[in-house]
Amino acid sequence: MKKVEISVYGAQVLCPSCVNLPSAKETYEWLDAALKRKFIDQPFYITYIDIEEPQVDEEKQEFVQKILDDEYFYPLVVIEGKVVGEGSPRLKAIFEEMERYGYVSQG
Repeated sequence: MKKVEISVYGAQVLCPSCVNLPSAKETYEWLDAALKRKFIDQPFYITYIDIEEPQVDEEKQEFVQKILDDEYFYPLVVIEGKVVGEGSPRLKAIFEEMERYGYVSQG
């Protein structure tokens, strides 16, 4: 099984359309906990990427720029380069994408 990379993009300031939603950092923490409960002992990388910081990785910088250009809302959830949620990401869509990579639900 490939160790999947999950990236959560966001900023300290809430996005304008996300007033009553959790912050991007809170979304990252919530998603990390949910994935660890759902896919017990199945390794994956989850990283939080601050869109206000320059990125060394070209693909990550492209996503940052698209958010800054208002092509995407944050928090933006990307799995292996594929956008699976933005603004208010849905666990079901994220879980389904993980299962496409061979992860097996434990709960």
